Amino acid sequence: MGKPTLVILAAGMGSRYGGLKQIDPVDDRGHKIIDFSIYDAIRAGFGKVVFIIKKENEKDFRECVGDAVSRHVPVEYVFQELDRVPEGFAIPEGRVKPWGTAHAILCCKGVLDGPFAVINADDYYGRSAYEELYRFLTTHEDDEKYRYAMVGYQLGNTLTENGSVARGVCVTDEAGYLVQIAERTKIIRTKEAAAYTEDEGKTWTPLALDTPVSMNMWAFSPSILGELEEAVARFFALEVEKNPLKSECFLPIEVDKLLKAGKATVQVLHSSDKWFGVTYKEDKPFVMESIAKLKAAGVYPDVLW
Repeated sequence: MGKPTLVILAAGMGSRYGGLKQIDPVDDRGHKIIDFSIYDAIRAGFGKVVFIIKKENEKDFRECVGDAVSRHVPVEYVFQELDRVPEGFAIPEGRVKPWGTAHAILCCKGVLDGPFAVINADDYYGRSAYEELYRFLTTHEDDEKYRYAMVGYQLGNTLTENGSVARGVCVTDEAGYLVQIAERTKIIRTKEAAAYTEDEGKTWTPLALDTPVSMNMWAFSPSILGELEEAVARFFALEVEKNPLKSECFLPIEVDKLLKAGKATVQVLHSSDKWFGVTYKEDKPFVMESIAKLKAAGVYPDVLW
């Protein structure tokens, strides 16, 4: 079994942030959150990095991230574009939003031929999370079922004071396996704990702060790609017409379908580190302060590359 690959979701538009947050520095050395993620992954043993980006951002992304990283680990680029739709379907008029995280991973078909992990470009997961993923990917293979994993975090540690967030809300069993995951696209912190809405704020459902959530940090075998090909085709056939400008094919939702069908198991791994990320511009000062503390504690050198 070869070294696993790290796949980084970096094609998001950053609409809530107001710019291409994936290449926005978070320290005085010009490092981005993505740099710390890749540094942690290489340190854990990952042997390759695949960036999923928009073609129009390739030049900036290479200059700001990819070229430096490529001196330390092999790098490939995959482009998530609107015109990558299943045969027989067209792009709805006025659509500019990407097709979602499941579609993004499917764009890697032909590039990935071994075990891989998936992360968001703008989330800091912590060193131990990559060690847990590497350990899983190098000791598990598919058998009568697909054997996947995810790193779980407590909801209260993943909220921002600056607006709503999207999280995969999880239910796990006593053995630490995922039973159910539901994508909640609008979760806010409340006086009591947290809550989510599915009707633009007309009603809110409370959530406990210790609710386990997915931060899109997954471990997969290549078997997921065939499943996502079917899932994306199904999405275009059934969902796009209902909401042509904003509908998305979410990775957690498709994983949940595989669980319900009995085709996969997902072991929930736990990181001892605290997550933080940049959803809004107002989140950046806290992230910069957190990175400075990690450097001061010796977790990272002053210059990564």
